[in-house]
Amino acid sequence: MHNPKRALKNNELAFTSSNLHPQITVLDTGGQYTHLIARRVRELGVYADVQPSDTPREALRSRKGIIISGGPGSVYEPGCPDIDPEILSAGIPVLGICYGHQLLAHHLGGKVQRGQRGEYGPAQLTVSYPDALWKGVERSQIWMSHFDTVAAVPDGFRITATTDISGVAAMSDPARKLFGIQFHPEVVHTHAGTQILENFLFDICGAERDWDVSQRVPLVEEQIRSAAGDQNIFFFVSGGVDSTVAYSLCLQALGPERVLGIYVDTGLMRQGETEFVTGIFAELGAKNFLAERAEGEFLRALEGIVDPEQKRLAIGEQFVKVQERILATEHFLDGRWILGQGTIYPDTIESGGTAKADLIKTHHNRVAGIQALIDAGRIIEPLTSFYKDEVREIGCEIGIPAKFLSRHPFPGPGLAIRCLCSEKRAALTETSDGFLLPLRSVGVQGDARSYRAVLALPHRPTIDDIQKTAPALTNNRRDINRVVALCGAKKPLISLAVFEASITKPRVDLLREADAIVRRFCEASGFEERVWQFPVVLLPVGSGAARESIVLRPIHSVDGMTADVILMEPELLERLTRELLAIEGIAAVFYDLTHKPPGTIEWE
Repeated sequence: MHNPKRALKNNELAFTSSNLHPQITVLDTGGQYTHLIARRVRELGVYADVQPSDTPREALRSRKGIIISGGPGSVYEPGCPDIDPEILSAGIPVLGICYGHQLLAHHLGGKVQRGQRGEYGPAQLTVSYPDALWKGVERSQIWMSHFDTVAAVPDGFRITATTDISGVAAMSDPARKLFGIQFHPEVVHTHAGTQILENFLFDICGAERDWDVSQRVPLVEEQIRSAAGDQNIFFFVSGGVDSTVAYSLCLQALGPERVLGIYVDTGLMRQGETEFVTGIFAELGAKNFLAERAEGEFLRALEGIVDPEQKRLAIGEQFVKVQERILATEHFLDGRWILGQGTIYPDTIESGGTAKADLIKTHHNRVAGIQALIDAGRIIEPLTSFYKDEVREIGCEIGIPAKFLSRHPFPGPGLAIRCLCSEKRAALTETSDGFLLPLRSVGVQGDARSYRAVLALPHRPTIDDIQKTAPALTNNRRDINRVVALCGAKKPLISLAVFEASITKPRVDLLREADAIVRRFCEASGFEERVWQFPVVLLPVGSGAARESIVLRPIHSVDGMTADVILMEPELLERLTRELLAIEGIAAVFYDLTHKPPGTIEWE
């Protein structure tokens, strides 16, 4: 969650309570998971805040513990995020996570060095020297995202845990109450993460439980009323979980007469989406709801654009243009209305919306036009402190039907960011590991964004590919951040090429058709219940008249900050592959084997 002490911009909501004083502070060194750490601490019943990494010791003297987050920097780089070294001699327990672990070693005389290979995704941790941090933990899966390592611990420290790759996976100096771990205990894919945080909070810091998660909804509704004042709120809703919950919170806080929903059909939506969304808001009791069809405007705005970031910017700016056009035809500019949005915390994190965080993607709700609305004080975002699973919990608390809350996440820019483009024709390159696709996808490696190529394995996916082959390839090769496996193709992989392509209606329609086939297939087979999200991606890869390929990306996650791949049963995958290859224009079907990290959930 974000720092409740920082200054608010206009009508932005902060999830705070004036009656609580933080026992734990998380120092923000720019990691993608910084605020997730504070959230996990709060889930354990202890109130925590987030402060800049260089917050001075004096400002932290009342804390029972300090956690230094991970981050994309290197401790030897000029201007890298740093801490006040005096906190390390203040007698306050300190836990350094990932980059924070490296900062501890750096300040106290240890050695940090560039690793020979990265370590992204799952690893096995073995506790070699038990202390208070490891109570109840011996050997467990952990989640890594780093390249630098601690090669030598400072004087007074001992190595307490190892992995097969990391120089020092964990170290401690219990006498000084200083602990460092290279992995991320805050993510759900670190199986003993909650136990480790509990040990730090209660056994090492002596924290007391003072936070109740049930305070969320009343606090947010109170802040909505305070921020709105006597103004009404209008939402440009997508029908997804986030905007539906945000809209419903405002509906509940202010009443249906004061909240308007406007749905913009961009032409980049899934099959049947407009009808579904209209039904959603009728069922929620919305009295004011409009639908605006704007497919032509969005496709014209995207014409000829290839770069992923430029696509997001074009979509965001087009949203603003459509919004302003709608506003100008109504009475929303008379000072009695403000804009509401369903932006959630991972959106603000991955778009560089927290101090020192690296930009992973440009979120369509954070382009210049939207930022102008924020700066003008014309926006309310009730969910910016929350993660996807929390949003679903809140939706359940306020009575939104389960069929809405169980929907898979769908990106605001729609199918446009699942429809990859290319500036020119290029052949696939055969390497000793597989075929290099000359397309760039977005990744997150060591808390930083990477735009790198995709490696295709010339065989059907196996569980061994997911658990071992793909992680090893992305860890060892600096030119890729994603690995896919070939499920089936009309021609040999060596004969395929990348074609020049941009966003066009025929390409979007082709992706929409394939996406609908996958959705129907997964629902009928029951596979949909096993996954958290299932992006279907279109690549301009093919041969002859069939110049497109499909990538299947089924993943499991809880909050969207980390994710692992779910493998479809071979018989189901074969059936689905045959059905997709039967579509005219589709040359091949691939399966994305990449966890997050190092690959983001979406390809752009």
